[in-house]
Amino acid sequence: MRALVTGGAGFIGSHVVDKLVEAGHEPRIFDLSPSPYHAPGEIDTVIGDLADAGRVREAVQGCDAILHLAAMADVNQVVEDPYRTDSVNVRGTFNLLEAARAELLDRFLYASTIWVYGNAPGPEPHDEDTPLILPPHFYTATKLAGEMYCRSYETLYGVSSTILRFGIPYGPRARPAAVVPAFIAKAQAGTPLTIAGDGSATRQFVYVEDLAEGMVAGLADAGRGRIYNLVSDELVSVKQIADTIREVVADVPIEYGPDRPADLHFGQASSARAAAELGWRAETSFADGVRRYVDWLAVTSGSPVADA
Repeated sequence: MRALVTGGAGFIGSHVVDKLVEAGHEPRIFDLSPSPYHAPGEIDTVIGDLADAGRVREAVQGCDAILHLAAMADVNQVVEDPYRTDSVNVRGTFNLLEAARAELLDRFLYASTIWVYGNAPGPEPHDEDTPLILPPHFYTATKLAGEMYCRSYETLYGVSSTILRFGIPYGPRARPAAVVPAFIAKAQAGTPLTIAGDGSATRQFVYVEDLAEGMVAGLADAGRGRIYNLVSDELVSVKQIADTIREVVADVPIEYGPDRPADLHFGQASSARAAAELGWRAETSFADGVRRYVDWLAVTSGSPVADA
């Protein structure tokens, strides 16, 4: 299968490209620049912007499926530039769906987020049928808009979509500003780790290679028209993030600051459907994933390896 990977030069997308190759598929990258993680000419690549409908159409031609990961995902950039965020996250998704319709593609995998469950009512863990409320954050609003566009194109035009709601990804190739890389960089520099509040708030992470395998698993026929949470079942508190990094990297102090204004409650999401229908589970524990990331940094930047 020839699969277009939007954002294929980035953190998650480059791992998805690797997993597609391992599975015997032919990936094509669509991104703003070539992948720094693949040799020139190694992967078929189209350089372009999701806001350019003509370029998107060219990239889709000859493909059998689209794996759509490209997005404005840094929340600081989203807040600073909502216009660009809308152009990429919403209009870009529309341009891809239109190209899929024109090229008669019937497989469209959309990378969404478990943050759509923010403030969701009902018992936890939340599954894919949990009723959602209108999101307070613009990033989440754009991702939910993409989900709704996918469902509309499936109903009206037969573009079969699979929606994959990602946990918080971490691991090799991650953005330095993300929480795990930022804490690791501070620990390596001997700088205290700063926690807002008491550190009891929990998050569901997912190691990036596990996540990429889940995305490729979504290509199975069982995934047509379905929604899946791709998360680890492990709940990790902010304090546990800091303690894990202090154990793996360096025993730096922890400093506590005031709580951030809380406008979003997030509970736990269930990965049971992905396990039952796709045979996918997140296999990497948070601590093991942090060690792998630190060891990757040692190889790529010369920093110390993880403590055993």
